[in-house]
Formats: sequence, structure tokens, C-alpha cells
Amino acid sequence: MGPPRVQSESERDPASPDARYAQTFPRLSPDMAARVSAYGTEEWLPKGTFLFQRGDRRIDFFFVLEGSIEILDFGPDGEPNLVVEHSEGQFTGELNLFNDREILVSGRTTTDSRVVRVKHADFRRLVTGEPDIGELIMRAFILRRVGLIQHSQGGVILIGPGHGANTLRLERFLIRNGYPHRLLDTEVDPAAGGFLACFKLTPDQLPVVIAPGRRVFHNPPNALLSDELGITESVDPGHSYDLVVVGAGPGGLAAAVYAASEGLETLVIEALAPGGQAGTSSKIENYLGFPTGISGQALAGRAQVQAQKFGARLLISRAVTGIDCERTPYRLRMEDGRTVMARAVVIATGARYRKLDVPQLERFEGQGIHYAATAMEAQLCTGEEVVVVGGGNSAGQAAVFLSRTVARVHVLVRGRGLAATMSDYLVQRIHSSPRITLHTRTELTALDGDTLLREVTWINRDTGEVSTHRIGNVFVMIGAEPNTEWLQGCLELDNKGFVKTGYDAEGHPLASPYETTRLGIYAVGDVRSGSVKRVASSVGEGSVVVQAIHRYLNPMPVGPAPVEMTVSP
Repeated sequence: MGPPRVQSESERDPASPDARYAQTFPRLSPDMAARVSAYGTEEWLPKGTFLFQRGDRRIDFFFVLEGSIEILDFGPDGEPNLVVEHSEGQFTGELNLFNDREILVSGRTTTDSRVVRVKHADFRRLVTGEPDIGELIMRAFILRRVGLIQHSQGGVILIGPGHGANTLRLERFLIRNGYPHRLLDTEVDPAAGGFLACFKLTPDQLPVVIAPGRRVFHNPPNALLSDELGITESVDPGHSYDLVVVGAGPGGLAAAVYAASEGLETLVIEALAPGGQAGTSSKIENYLGFPTGISGQALAGRAQVQAQKFGARLLISRAVTGIDCERTPYRLRMEDGRTVMARAVVIATGARYRKLDVPQLERFEGQGIHYAATAMEAQLCTGEEVVVVGGGNSAGQAAVFLSRTVARVHVLVRGRGLAATMSDYLVQRIHSSPRITLHTRTELTALDGDTLLREVTWINRDTGEVSTHRIGNVFVMIGAEPNTEWLQGCLELDNKGFVKTGYDAEGHPLASPYETTRLGIYAVGDVRSGSVKRVASSVGEGSVVVQAIHRYLNPMPVGPAPVEMTVSP
């Protein structure tokens, strides 16, 4: 799909398909324009002046008083493509103005222009100091990123076999981090051959990521790709943050939003992408305030922007491998060897699905065995039969979601039903769906295939019946294992590896139910022992824990009670 053309006012009919154009590229009123101008400086710029270029960080915000600014996307060979043109009363920017990541597009004046430049450091003051303008800007920025993703503008090209494990890994990484890209599936896309020839690539070199400037990355690790595309922000190892949140799931993002909004200098470290396990959910329907439901990725994306709006920083694609908790500030070690210092730490690393005890499981992971059911996975098995293993809400949401596009969903559970482990609304949908078959007291026992999964075998434990089926996609959503390996030797864990909170080593109650056995270190969400494994619960814990962090960082002075004095009339 080509770039959207600039539309006239008459085309911006709220009832038309282009109704959101006015929200994506709004024109400010004279009053709003005057208030924006108070945060910046007025400049005259000659035609052809570049205000920012792709790859820049910490760019400024520009408001057009006279003239126009064109936003450009550059193809693999550096050819410019017009994305949109901002004219009088409009402004530049998209989501990367809220962080220090590399900008995805370039901007230059198309005529001699008069603009207001709001410095990057003052931009957040504008957004928070003028709430009505801030709301308008934030909505526009979110919609602009959606547009870049939908039209594959400002991004990269991913070339590889669509069912290949590493192609899926890279595509999943780009999608979950909201990075625009175009997938050329060498299994079905005829355009892929031309790219392979142009860049002199052979099938054994796939998958590859092609970035502007003809930069080619051969099957890059997520961390390397994150660095090369400017997704990761840099941090000063000598600087001590008020709070470091480890994990950007619902609990971690909630802690970041509340901590940053209350003035704490906050850094979030995430190994893959915002959202955690909840980010892989196709639709969450029982979260307060979203009566029609919301995908885990959409919820995580909004929370991420919200945290960045208040000044929180996100370090993406960096796993924490250890922590020195014998001294303060605490020092967290990352997989690339760098360290980050923190006065207080919130552990929100969540839990991951357990793996099936089935031969050849690892061989087919990413090539038929999946641990998420989003639109990306669903497109791999359209019109086919699939298996969902698990009896919890995540498994139920996956089964209902997949049933829209697949021929049949086989739900396998070890128990005698779903009522004890799944919300009733999902149980009813599964029982009423003609495309979902529930197999109770059933376990997967064998996997088979070539480079991809082709057959699965399961057994009914009551009857002993064994059956083999031509099924190439299995979605595994069973149990939960905490991501706490990096904490060994620092905190007290329960017998399943979850972090103990609320009591000290002697069993005495602590000031906060989220406090661990180390002063200044807290745990929230699924990683915490005894927590309720629900998105809303994790969000609640992440928000409430900030009060305890404030008390720890700013303790009340201890001393004699003040003397009350009475003044005689």
C-alpha cells in the first residue's frame, strides 16, 4: 500500500473511512497555537532545510506557523517517499518523541517556513503542562505509529520463510516492539526473489533484515537488531536511578507509570518487549474499563507510552542476569556485561508457560510449537486444524481467537473439565463454538515432522485411546514458571521459585505486602509468591507498591514527638 495522500478539508468527513485523518494530523486552534509557542522559540527556515533525519535521537518538536514540512520515508536504496505534509497549524513528530530511540522518518521544509521549535527537553513540559494539547498530541502520535506500521513506512524489510523459527522470532520482536516492517515470505511471495537477487542473498543466509542504506543483517539476535535499529536507549552505568523496574509486563509498566508520574527517576529493563506474558494474549475481555476487550499488545503499548509521557525510560531487549544486593545502590548486571545502579528495585519479571514433557519438543519450537496466539501466529494456520494445550484463561482466549480463522481447534486438558481453572465466559464460548472440540483427561504424547511440525499424537487417560492427527501448529499454555533465575542467592524464594514477599526471614510482617527480604527490593505480579495470576491484579500491585517505595526512599525522621504549644489570647 502506498503512502496516504494529503486530503482536503472536504474529505475529512467524520462519517467517512478517513474520519481518523483529522485526529492523526490535527490542526490546532489559534489559542492552542499561542500556548504551544510559549514553550518554544520562533524560527524562519529556508526551503529544503532538514529539521531531523532518520536515525536522529532526541529530536525537537516543530509547530508550523507558515509554510510546510514534508515527512519522508527512505527505501532500501535511499529513495525518498512522501509520507505526509504538515502545513499551517499542524505539528511534527510521532511516538519516538517520548523517548530517546532513533526517529523513523525525516522532515524538511518544502518552502520558506516559519515554525515554533520546542526543544526535546521542553516537549514533555508542554504535554504535561497543557493537558488538552497533550491529549491531542498523544492520540496523534499513536495513530501516526499505527499508520507507519500499516503502510510499512519508516521501517525495515524482513525476508525469510514465513514458517521458519528465526523468521517468526524476528517478526514477533518487531511486532511486539511496534516497529514498522514488511515481511517478504520466501515460501509464497514472488517479490522475495527479486530482493534476494538484488542483495545477492542465498536461501541458506535467511532470514535477513534489510534497513535503509542497504544495511543487511543476517539472522541477527534480538539484542543486536534492537541496537542497530535504535530501539534500545543508552544508559549511564555510573548513574543511580531512584527506581529500576525489571520486567515490562502489566505490573512493571504500572509501577513505572505511577513512579514516574510522582517524580521518581525510573528505568524499566525488559528482555524482549513490553507486555510480558499478557502481551501475547489475543484479547482480554475481563479487564475493567474495556467492555469490548483489548489485546494484550494494545494494552502494553498504551501503558508504555503512558510511562514515557511521565519521563520513565525503557531499556528494551536487555535481560538482567544478576544483581549485587549486598550493597546499595543495588547493581543489576545485564547480559551484555553492562550494569545499572538503583536505589530501589521492583521485580516484575513475571512467569512463563511450562514446556510440555514430549519428545522432540525443542526441535519444533517456533516451527509448529507456539507459546502465544496473536494475529501473527493465527495467519500461519488459517483454514487448518490446531491444538491448544491448557485449561486456563490464556488457553481459553487463544482457542476462541483462533476459532475465527482455523478449521478446528482441539483443546487438550488433563482435568475433567474447565470450570475450575477458566473464567465462565470463556468456558461457555468454548462449549458453544462449533469449531472448538474439548478433549478432557487428554495429553499430548508425540510430535513428528520434517523441518516443520506435521503430526501430533495424543492419548485419553481414561480410555487409553491413542490417536494421531495431521496437525502442524500446537499452542502450549500450561502452568507458570517464574523468571527468577537471576535472583538466586539474593532473595528468599518459595519451593516453586516465586519471590516471597510481606515477611522477613524470621517470619515477621513487613511494612508492605510487596516488600522482599531485602530492604528496598519489591516484587509485584506473577513473579510474586501467592499472587493472583490476573492482569488487573498485576496492575494493581504495580501501582500500590510505589507508596512503599516512597517511604523507603524518603523515610520520616525519627525523634521525640513535637511539643504542642498553646498561645494565650
